[in-house]
Amino acid sequence: MNKISSKKTIVLGASTNPNRYSFLAVNKLLAHQHEVIAVGNKKGTIGSVAINTEMPLIAGVDTITLYLNPTNQKPYYDYILAQKPKRIIFNPGTENEELESLAQNAGITTIEACTLVLLSIGQY
Repeated sequence: MNKISSKKTIVLGASTNPNRYSFLAVNKLLAHQHEVIAVGNKKGTIGSVAINTEMPLIAGVDTITLYLNPTNQKPYYDYILAQKPKRIIFNPGTENEELESLAQNAGITTIEACTLVLLSIGQY
């Protein structure tokens, strides 16, 4: 794995359902050789990645990409901020002014974008 370009990424809202965007994102992040930590509410695996149902503290997180609607994000606020990621990606449908404000106040960059699109155009 090329550590120089690899961005350790937490996919929050990961699902084993192949029709979910979080499932596609995990696979596409792996294909682009990023280290992936999947966090969801049901145990399972996506490719070689086990879905954590706990909230593991991970060192060196570059990005948290969200696949939870704003209501379902609330229980994760402290967890997200405690990770101290460089950025949070709010995928379509996850936009949340309250969390964006908390993150920005903590010095975390927030972007409203689609992880899948960012990867496909080389802007991740």
